[in-house]
Amino acid sequence: MLAEDSVLLREGLIRLLEAAGMRVVAAVGDAEQLLRAAAEHRPDLVLTDVRMPPTHTDEGLRASLVLRRAQPSPAVLVLSQYVEERYAAQLLASATGGVGYLLKDRVADVDEFIDALRRVAAGGTALDPEVVAQLLLRGHSDPLDRLTPREGEVLQLMAEGRSNAGIGRQLVLSEGAVGKHIGNIFTKLDLSPAEGDHRRVLAVLQFLKIRSLP
Repeated sequence: MLAEDSVLLREGLIRLLEAAGMRVVAAVGDAEQLLRAAAEHRPDLVLTDVRMPPTHTDEGLRASLVLRRAQPSPAVLVLSQYVEERYAAQLLASATGGVGYLLKDRVADVDEFIDALRRVAAGGTALDPEVVAQLLLRGHSDPLDRLTPREGEVLQLMAEGRSNAGIGRQLVLSEGAVGKHIGNIFTKLDLSPAEGDHRRVLAVLQFLKIRSLP
């Protein structure tokens, strides 16, 4: 489902998503319609702008927080021209996966954008590097001091939603070496194997220090 008040951008996104093999069950122009349509259609994934009518401030992001508290909650990927730090942190802290926050400039890279959508729909995360940088200004928690500089680099790229292969390409490491670094990160952040696949997302949330917000 898509929520975007710009008609031209909304129509363009619909064509882009359908060309990628996705079915758009609803496309709306404001936050109230977003919540109503989500309740009616129960989409797997919601793609929404931040600033929508009537005030064009943070309606879309606040609606996303409502959706993430619903049971069952859809995956949500937020598109914005700016990093709304407070609400972005709340959105990312609202669940262990199926969430993303990208700046609109990223839509220009279609393959990367579609990959981010699929990753979020599958329960992963997709965070714009600028979002990561802004949230890092909130400070680090003590367990992160245990990480080596290389492990910190790996974790930052994990926060951006990159796969092991993508991290390896960025840091010029083999996938095996990346896997070892990630294993060390899990150990140093006290994330046990019992956490299963969610360990990756929990590590990212701890990295961004958003598990316990002020």
